[in-house]
Amino acid sequence: MEREILDTKRKALKINLDPNIYGTFAEIGAGQEVARNFFTAGAASGTVAKTMSAYDMTFSDAIYGAEASGRYVSQNRLLRMLDHEFGLLTERLNGEKYDSRTFFAFANTVTTLNYKRTNDPHGWIGIRFQTEAGGSPNEIFFHVRLLDTDVYMQQKVLGIIGVNLVYAAFYHNSDPKTMIESLADNLTIGSVEIDLISVKGPAFPDVNNILLNLYLIMKDFSTAAIFDSDAHPRQAKDLLYKKDVMILRTKYGQKSKPNFSMLNKAVEQFVRAEHVAQENLAVLIEVLLTNVLTDENETPDDIDLEAVAKRAEEMCETGNLVLVSNFTRHNRLAKYLDRCRAKSVGLTTNINNLKFVFNSNNFGENYAGQLLSYVNDMFSRNTRLFAYPFLDKKTNEVITTANMPITPDAKPLFDFLLTNGYITDIRDYEEDDVKTV
Repeated sequence: MEREILDTKRKALKINLDPNIYGTFAEIGAGQEVARNFFTAGAASGTVAKTMSAYDMTFSDAIYGAEASGRYVSQNRLLRMLDHEFGLLTERLNGEKYDSRTFFAFANTVTTLNYKRTNDPHGWIGIRFQTEAGGSPNEIFFHVRLLDTDVYMQQKVLGIIGVNLVYAAFYHNSDPKTMIESLADNLTIGSVEIDLISVKGPAFPDVNNILLNLYLIMKDFSTAAIFDSDAHPRQAKDLLYKKDVMILRTKYGQKSKPNFSMLNKAVEQFVRAEHVAQENLAVLIEVLLTNVLTDENETPDDIDLEAVAKRAEEMCETGNLVLVSNFTRHNRLAKYLDRCRAKSVGLTTNINNLKFVFNSNNFGENYAGQLLSYVNDMFSRNTRLFAYPFLDKKTNEVITTANMPITPDAKPLFDFLLTNGYITDIRDYEEDDVKTV
Protein backbone atom coordinates (compact mmCIF):
# COMPACT_ATOMS: atom_id res chain seq x y z
CA MET A 1 0.00 0.00 0.00
CA GLU A 2 1.39 3.38 -1.04
CA ARG A 3 2.20 5.74 1.80
CA GLU A 4 0.11 8.90 2.06
CA ILE A 5 2.35 11.95 2.14
CA LEU A 6 0.87 14.76 4.23
CA ASP A 7 1.88 18.33 3.48
CA THR A 8 4.00 20.17 6.01
CA LYS A 9 1.12 22.03 7.64
CA ARG A 10 -0.94 18.85 8.09
CA LYS A 11 2.06 17.06 9.62
CA ALA A 12 2.63 19.89 12.09
CA LEU A 13 -1.08 20.08 12.93
CA LYS A 14 -1.34 16.32 13.50
CA ILE A 15 1.54 16.55 15.99
CA ASN A 16 0.02 19.61 17.66
CA LEU A 17 -3.28 17.79 18.13
CA ASP A 18 -1.65 14.71 19.60
CA PRO A 19 -2.08 15.17 23.39
CA ASN A 20 0.86 12.91 24.17
CA ILE A 21 3.61 14.78 22.26
CA TYR A 22 5.26 17.70 24.06
CA GLY A 23 8.67 19.28 23.81
CA THR A 24 11.08 22.07 22.97
CA PHE A 25 12.72 23.56 19.89
CA ALA A 26 16.23 25.00 19.97
CA GLU A 27 17.47 26.40 16.65
CA ILE A 28 20.72 28.18 15.83
CA GLY A 29 21.77 29.83 12.60
CA ALA A 30 18.86 30.09 10.17
CA GLY A 31 15.92 31.46 12.15
CA GLN A 32 13.32 29.47 14.04
CA GLU A 33 12.04 27.91 10.85
CA VAL A 34 10.90 24.58 12.30
CA ALA A 35 9.10 26.07 15.29
CA ARG A 36 7.41 28.57 12.96
CA ASN A 37 5.71 25.74 11.07
CA PHE A 38 4.18 24.40 14.29
CA PHE A 39 2.97 27.85 15.35
CA THR A 40 1.38 28.65 11.98
CA ALA A 41 -0.32 25.24 11.80
CA GLY A 42 -2.40 26.08 14.88
CA ALA A 43 -2.89 24.47 18.31
CA ALA A 44 0.84 24.78 18.98
CA SER A 45 0.27 25.12 22.73
CA GLY A 46 -0.46 21.39 22.76
CA THR A 47 3.06 20.60 21.54
CA VAL A 48 5.47 23.46 22.25
CA ALA A 49 6.82 23.84 25.77
CA LYS A 50 9.55 26.27 24.71
CA THR A 51 11.38 27.64 21.68
CA MET A 52 14.73 29.38 21.77
CA SER A 53 17.55 30.54 19.55
CA ALA A 54 20.90 31.43 21.12
CA TYR A 55 22.57 33.17 18.17
CA ASP A 56 25.23 35.08 20.08
CA MET A 57 28.20 32.81 20.80
CA THR A 58 28.53 34.13 24.36
CA PHE A 59 24.92 33.25 25.10
CA SER A 60 25.30 29.93 23.35
CA ASP A 61 28.42 29.03 25.32
CA ALA A 62 26.74 30.01 28.59
CA ILE A 63 23.87 27.65 27.84
CA TYR A 64 25.54 24.72 26.11
CA GLY A 65 29.22 25.13 26.95
CA ALA A 66 32.12 26.37 24.83
CA GLU A 67 33.28 24.35 21.82
CA ALA A 68 36.97 23.53 21.97
CA SER A 69 37.05 23.30 18.16
CA GLY A 70 35.43 26.73 17.79
CA ARG A 71 32.89 25.18 15.39
CA TYR A 72 29.26 25.83 16.23
CA VAL A 73 27.78 24.04 13.23
CA SER A 74 28.94 20.60 14.28
CA GLN A 75 27.74 17.24 15.49
CA ASN A 76 29.14 17.90 18.94
CA ARG A 77 27.22 21.18 19.22
CA LEU A 78 23.98 19.50 18.19
CA LEU A 79 24.38 16.71 20.76
CA ARG A 80 25.13 19.25 23.51
CA MET A 81 21.94 21.09 22.61
CA LEU A 82 19.90 17.87 22.75
CA ASP A 83 21.47 16.88 26.09
CA HIS A 84 20.72 20.25 27.65
CA GLU A 85 17.19 20.73 26.32
CA PHE A 86 15.98 17.19 27.01
CA GLY A 87 17.49 17.33 30.49
CA LEU A 88 15.53 20.51 31.26
CA LEU A 89 12.30 18.88 30.08
CA THR A 90 12.57 15.89 32.36
CA GLU A 91 13.81 18.04 35.25
CA ARG A 92 11.17 20.75 35.13
CA LEU A 93 8.05 19.10 33.71
CA ASN A 94 6.68 16.63 36.19
CA GLY A 95 3.44 16.00 38.02
CA GLU A 96 0.02 14.75 36.97
CA LYS A 97 -0.27 17.17 34.02
CA TYR A 98 2.71 15.53 32.32
CA ASP A 99 2.32 11.90 33.37
CA SER A 100 0.98 10.80 29.98
CA ARG A 101 3.28 13.00 27.86
CA THR A 102 6.09 11.68 25.70
CA PHE A 103 8.76 14.39 25.69
CA PHE A 104 11.01 15.48 22.83
CA ALA A 105 13.79 17.97 22.33
CA PHE A 106 14.40 19.12 18.75
CA ALA A 107 17.58 20.99 17.84
CA ASN A 108 19.43 22.24 14.80
CA THR A 109 22.59 24.24 14.19
CA VAL A 110 22.85 25.51 10.63
CA THR A 111 24.70 27.93 8.42
CA THR A 112 22.86 29.17 5.35
CA LEU A 113 24.39 31.00 2.39
CA ASN A 114 26.25 34.11 3.52
CA TYR A 115 25.94 37.55 1.97
CA LYS A 116 29.04 37.09 -0.24
CA ARG A 117 28.02 33.52 -1.21
CA THR A 118 31.43 32.18 -0.25
CA ASN A 119 30.47 29.50 2.29
CA ASP A 120 29.17 25.94 2.13
CA PRO A 121 25.61 25.97 3.55
CA HIS A 122 25.04 22.96 5.78
CA GLY A 123 23.78 21.93 9.18
CA TRP A 124 23.05 19.31 11.82
CA ILE A 125 19.48 18.43 12.74
CA GLY A 126 18.36 16.09 15.51
CA ILE A 127 15.69 15.01 17.94
CA ARG A 128 15.73 13.18 21.28
CA PHE A 129 12.34 11.70 22.07
CA GLN A 130 10.37 9.19 24.09
CA THR A 131 7.99 6.65 22.57
CA GLU A 132 6.28 6.04 25.91
CA ALA A 133 5.71 8.33 28.86
CA GLY A 134 8.62 8.19 31.29
CA GLY A 135 10.54 5.88 28.97
CA SER A 136 14.19 5.99 27.98
CA PRO A 137 14.91 8.49 25.20
CA ASN A 138 15.70 7.70 21.58
CA GLU A 139 17.80 9.79 19.24
CA ILE A 140 17.90 10.61 15.54
CA PHE A 141 20.30 13.09 14.01
CA PHE A 142 21.58 13.78 10.53
CA HIS A 143 23.76 16.16 8.52
CA VAL A 144 22.44 18.13 5.56
CA ARG A 145 23.90 20.19 2.75
CA LEU A 146 21.57 22.96 1.59
CA LEU A 147 21.84 23.17 -2.20
CA ASP A 148 19.48 26.01 -3.14
CA THR A 149 21.17 29.24 -4.19
CA ASP A 150 18.67 31.44 -2.36
CA VAL A 151 18.76 31.98 1.42
CA TYR A 152 14.99 32.16 1.74
CA MET A 153 14.61 28.79 -0.01
CA GLN A 154 17.28 27.26 2.26
CA GLN A 155 15.36 28.48 5.31
CA LYS A 156 12.14 27.06 3.90
CA VAL A 157 13.81 23.69 3.26
CA LEU A 158 15.12 23.66 6.83
CA GLY A 159 11.63 24.28 8.19
CA ILE A 160 10.12 21.46 6.12
CA ILE A 161 12.80 18.89 6.88
CA GLY A 162 12.56 19.71 10.60
CA VAL A 163 8.84 19.02 10.65
CA ASN A 164 9.48 15.84 8.68
CA LEU A 165 11.95 14.68 11.34
CA VAL A 166 9.59 15.27 14.28
CA TYR A 167 6.79 13.51 12.40
CA ALA A 168 9.04 10.58 11.41
CA ALA A 169 10.31 10.19 14.98
CA PHE A 170 6.82 9.65 16.38
CA TYR A 171 4.96 8.00 13.49
CA HIS A 172 7.60 6.09 11.48
CA ASN A 173 10.14 4.95 14.09
CA SER A 174 9.11 1.30 13.66
CA ASP A 175 10.02 1.36 9.95
CA PRO A 176 13.49 2.89 9.43
CA LYS A 177 13.28 2.88 5.62
CA THR A 178 9.99 4.80 5.63
CA MET A 179 11.44 7.07 8.31
CA ILE A 180 14.32 7.99 6.00
CA GLU A 181 12.17 8.37 2.90
CA SER A 182 9.77 10.67 4.76
CA LEU A 183 12.56 13.13 5.56
CA ALA A 184 12.34 14.30 1.93
CA ASP A 185 8.54 14.73 1.91
CA ASN A 186 7.44 18.02 0.29
CA LEU A 187 11.00 18.93 -0.71
CA THR A 188 12.11 19.77 -4.26
CA ILE A 189 14.58 17.33 -5.81
CA GLY A 190 18.07 18.79 -5.62
CA SER A 191 17.34 21.18 -2.76
CA VAL A 192 19.09 19.18 -0.05
CA GLU A 193 21.57 16.36 0.45
CA ILE A 194 21.49 14.14 3.54
CA ASP A 195 24.94 12.58 3.80
CA LEU A 196 24.87 11.13 7.32
CA ILE A 197 22.24 9.72 9.66
CA SER A 198 22.49 8.06 13.06
CA VAL A 199 19.83 6.55 15.32
CA LYS A 200 19.90 4.90 18.73
CA GLY A 201 17.61 4.00 21.59
CA PRO A 202 14.99 1.39 22.56
CA ALA A 203 12.83 2.28 19.53
CA PHE A 204 15.65 1.04 17.26
CA PRO A 205 16.78 -2.25 18.84
CA ASP A 206 18.00 -3.96 15.67
CA VAL A 207 18.81 -1.00 13.43
CA ASN A 208 22.23 -1.01 11.77
CA ASN A 209 23.49 2.55 11.18
CA ILE A 210 25.70 1.39 8.32
CA LEU A 211 22.60 0.03 6.54
CA LEU A 212 20.71 3.27 7.13
CA ASN A 213 23.49 5.31 5.57
CA LEU A 214 23.69 2.96 2.59
CA TYR A 215 19.97 3.45 2.14
CA LEU A 216 20.60 7.20 1.83
CA ILE A 217 22.80 6.42 -1.18
CA MET A 218 20.26 4.02 -2.67
CA LYS A 219 17.52 6.69 -2.41
CA ASP A 220 19.82 9.30 -4.03
CA PHE A 221 19.84 11.42 -0.87
CA SER A 222 23.63 11.21 -0.97
CA THR A 223 26.47 9.94 -3.16
CA ALA A 224 28.64 8.43 -0.42
CA ALA A 225 28.79 7.43 3.24
CA ILE A 226 31.93 7.42 5.36
CA PHE A 227 32.60 5.46 8.55
CA ASP A 228 35.38 5.52 11.13
CA SER A 229 37.24 2.39 12.22
CA ASP A 230 34.51 1.70 14.81
CA ALA A 231 31.91 1.63 11.98
CA HIS A 232 30.27 4.86 13.18
CA PRO A 233 28.92 7.15 10.42
CA ARG A 234 30.84 10.41 10.24
CA GLN A 235 30.83 13.59 8.21
CA ALA A 236 33.58 13.35 5.60
CA LYS A 237 34.92 16.83 6.25
CA ASP A 238 35.35 16.06 9.96
CA LEU A 239 37.64 13.16 9.10
CA LEU A 240 39.45 14.43 6.00
CA TYR A 241 39.79 18.21 6.35
CA LYS A 242 43.42 19.20 5.67
CA LYS A 243 44.47 15.54 5.83
CA ASP A 244 46.77 13.68 3.47
CA VAL A 245 44.36 11.02 2.23
CA MET A 246 45.34 7.69 0.66
CA ILE A 247 42.53 5.63 -0.86
CA LEU A 248 42.27 2.02 -1.91
CA ARG A 249 39.32 1.45 -4.24
CA THR A 250 37.52 -1.90 -3.96
CA LYS A 251 34.23 -3.34 -5.18
CA TYR A 252 31.84 -4.68 -2.60
CA GLY A 253 31.18 -7.88 -4.56
CA GLN A 254 34.79 -8.94 -5.06
CA LYS A 255 35.44 -12.27 -3.35
CA SER A 256 39.00 -11.64 -2.24
CA LYS A 257 40.17 -9.23 0.44
CA PRO A 258 42.10 -6.16 -0.74
CA ASN A 259 45.80 -6.58 -1.41
CA PHE A 260 47.12 -4.74 1.64
CA SER A 261 50.72 -5.48 0.70
CA MET A 262 50.23 -3.50 -2.50
CA LEU A 263 48.37 -0.76 -0.61
CA ASN A 264 51.21 -0.44 1.89
CA LYS A 265 53.67 0.03 -0.99
CA ALA A 266 51.47 2.79 -2.38
CA VAL A 267 51.16 4.46 1.02
CA GLU A 268 54.96 4.47 1.42
CA GLN A 269 55.40 6.12 -1.98
CA PHE A 270 52.65 8.65 -1.25
CA VAL A 271 54.22 9.59 2.10
CA ARG A 272 57.59 10.15 0.44
CA ALA A 273 56.21 12.06 -2.55
CA GLU A 274 54.03 14.42 -0.48
CA HIS A 275 56.28 14.58 2.61
CA VAL A 276 53.36 13.39 4.73
CA ALA A 277 53.57 13.52 8.52
CA GLN A 278 52.35 10.23 9.95
CA GLU A 279 49.84 11.93 12.25
CA ASN A 280 48.28 13.68 9.26
CA LEU A 281 47.84 10.53 7.17
CA ALA A 282 44.31 9.14 6.67
CA VAL A 283 44.07 5.76 4.91
CA LEU A 284 40.65 5.16 3.42
CA ILE A 285 39.22 1.99 1.90
CA GLU A 286 36.46 2.71 -0.59
CA VAL A 287 33.78 0.09 -1.15
CA LEU A 288 32.35 0.74 -4.59
CA LEU A 289 28.78 -0.07 -5.56
CA THR A 290 29.74 -0.09 -9.25
CA ASN A 291 29.15 -3.78 -9.68
CA VAL A 292 25.55 -3.50 -8.51
CA LEU A 293 24.55 -0.34 -10.35
CA THR A 294 23.30 -0.08 -13.90
CA ASP A 295 25.18 1.93 -16.54
CA GLU A 296 22.83 4.83 -15.78
CA ASN A 297 23.76 4.68 -12.07
CA GLU A 298 20.21 3.65 -11.22
CA THR A 299 19.94 1.32 -8.29
CA PRO A 300 18.24 -2.07 -8.73
CA ASP A 301 15.34 -2.72 -6.37
CA ASP A 302 16.81 -6.07 -5.32
CA ILE A 303 20.23 -4.78 -4.22
CA ASP A 304 21.56 -6.71 -1.22
CA LEU A 305 22.32 -3.83 1.13
CA GLU A 306 23.14 -6.22 3.96
CA ALA A 307 25.97 -7.72 1.89
CA VAL A 308 27.32 -4.23 1.21
CA ALA A 309 27.09 -3.37 4.91
CA LYS A 310 28.90 -6.57 5.84
CA ARG A 311 31.72 -5.73 3.43
CA ALA A 312 31.96 -2.23 4.90
CA GLU A 313 32.09 -3.63 8.45
CA GLU A 314 34.88 -6.03 7.44
CA MET A 315 36.88 -3.13 6.04
CA CYS A 316 36.31 -1.08 9.23
CA GLU A 317 37.78 -4.00 11.20
CA THR A 318 41.10 -3.44 9.40
CA GLY A 319 41.46 -0.23 11.43
CA ASN A 320 41.01 2.11 8.45
CA LEU A 321 38.37 4.63 7.48
CA VAL A 322 35.79 3.24 5.05
CA LEU A 323 33.92 5.05 2.29
CA VAL A 324 30.94 3.47 0.50
CA SER A 325 30.12 5.24 -2.77
CA ASN A 326 28.75 4.99 -6.28
CA PHE A 327 31.68 6.96 -7.76
CA THR A 328 32.14 4.95 -10.95
CA ARG A 329 34.97 7.21 -12.15
CA HIS A 330 38.09 8.39 -10.32
CA ASN A 331 37.33 12.02 -11.12
CA ARG A 332 33.99 11.90 -9.28
CA LEU A 333 35.82 10.66 -6.19
CA ALA A 334 38.44 13.40 -6.58
CA LYS A 335 35.72 16.09 -6.73
CA TYR A 336 34.09 14.67 -3.59
CA LEU A 337 37.41 14.78 -1.72
CA ASP A 338 38.02 18.34 -2.90
CA ARG A 339 34.77 19.32 -1.18
CA CYS A 340 36.23 17.89 2.04
CA ARG A 341 39.28 20.18 1.61
CA ALA A 342 41.84 17.39 1.89
CA LYS A 343 45.44 18.62 1.81
CA SER A 344 46.56 16.01 -0.73
CA VAL A 345 45.10 12.81 -2.16
CA GLY A 346 46.61 9.55 -3.35
CA LEU A 347 44.48 7.04 -5.24
CA THR A 348 45.48 3.43 -5.84
CA THR A 349 43.99 1.92 -8.96
CA ASN A 350 44.37 -1.07 -11.22
CA ILE A 351 46.16 -0.44 -14.52
CA ASN A 352 43.04 -1.87 -16.18
CA ASN A 353 41.08 1.23 -15.14
CA LEU A 354 43.65 3.53 -16.75
CA LYS A 355 43.73 1.37 -19.85
CA PHE A 356 40.00 1.92 -20.24
CA VAL A 357 40.19 5.72 -19.81
CA PHE A 358 43.11 6.22 -22.19
CA ASN A 359 41.52 4.24 -25.01
CA SER A 360 39.37 6.33 -27.32
CA ASN A 361 37.62 3.22 -28.65
CA ASN A 362 35.68 3.02 -25.38
CA PHE A 363 34.12 6.46 -25.87
CA GLY A 364 32.11 8.41 -28.42
CA GLU A 365 32.98 11.26 -30.77
CA ASN A 366 33.74 13.79 -28.04
CA TYR A 367 36.54 11.72 -26.52
CA ALA A 368 39.05 14.61 -26.39
CA GLY A 369 36.64 16.76 -24.38
CA GLN A 370 35.74 13.93 -22.02
CA LEU A 371 39.39 13.05 -21.42
CA LEU A 372 40.37 16.67 -20.73
CA SER A 373 37.44 17.01 -18.33
CA TYR A 374 38.46 13.80 -16.56
CA VAL A 375 42.08 14.92 -16.19
CA ASN A 376 41.07 18.39 -14.99
CA ASP A 377 38.72 16.97 -12.34
CA MET A 378 41.30 14.43 -11.25
CA PHE A 379 44.57 16.32 -11.11
CA SER A 380 43.77 19.96 -10.46
CA ARG A 381 43.34 19.17 -6.75
CA ASN A 382 46.78 17.92 -5.67
CA THR A 383 45.90 14.32 -6.49
CA ARG A 384 48.34 11.56 -7.40
CA LEU A 385 47.33 8.26 -8.90
CA PHE A 386 49.30 5.13 -7.97
CA ALA A 387 48.77 2.32 -10.46
CA TYR A 388 49.27 -1.26 -9.39
CA PRO A 389 50.25 -3.78 -12.08
CA PHE A 390 48.30 -6.84 -13.09
CA LEU A 391 49.17 -10.12 -14.75
CA ASP A 392 47.72 -10.57 -18.23
CA LYS A 393 46.80 -14.24 -18.06
CA LYS A 394 46.63 -14.54 -21.85
CA THR A 395 50.22 -13.40 -22.41
CA ASN A 396 51.57 -14.04 -18.90
CA GLU A 397 52.93 -10.47 -19.06
CA VAL A 398 52.92 -7.99 -16.17
CA ILE A 399 51.20 -4.79 -17.36
CA THR A 400 52.46 -1.43 -16.03
CA THR A 401 52.33 2.16 -17.29
CA ALA A 402 55.38 1.34 -19.44
CA ASN A 403 53.63 -1.25 -21.62
CA MET A 404 49.95 -0.41 -21.11
CA PRO A 405 48.15 -0.15 -24.47
CA ILE A 406 47.11 3.45 -25.18
CA THR A 407 45.48 4.88 -28.30
CA PRO A 408 47.64 7.48 -30.15
CA ASP A 409 45.23 10.37 -29.51
CA ALA A 410 45.56 9.91 -25.73
CA LYS A 411 49.28 9.14 -25.50
CA PRO A 412 50.70 12.72 -25.37
CA LEU A 413 48.47 13.59 -22.40
CA PHE A 414 49.26 10.29 -20.67
CA ASP A 415 53.00 10.88 -21.13
CA PHE A 416 52.62 14.39 -19.67
CA LEU A 417 50.92 12.97 -16.55
CA LEU A 418 53.64 10.33 -16.16
CA THR A 419 56.50 12.80 -16.60
CA ASN A 420 55.09 15.19 -14.03
CA GLY A 421 54.35 12.52 -11.43
CA TYR A 422 50.57 12.69 -11.52
CA ILE A 423 50.50 8.99 -12.40
CA THR A 424 53.11 6.57 -11.16
CA ASP A 425 53.57 2.83 -10.85
CA ILE A 426 53.60 1.10 -7.49
CA ARG A 427 57.15 -0.18 -7.24
CA ASP A 428 59.04 -2.87 -5.28
CA TYR A 429 56.09 -5.26 -5.31
CA GLU A 430 56.37 -9.02 -4.88
CA GLU A 431 55.51 -11.48 -7.63
CA ASP A 432 52.71 -12.93 -5.48
CA ASP A 433 51.19 -9.46 -5.17
CA VAL A 434 50.73 -9.22 -8.93
CA LYS A 435 49.08 -12.62 -9.11
CA THR A 436 46.47 -11.67 -6.54
CA VAL A 437 45.54 -8.31 -8.09
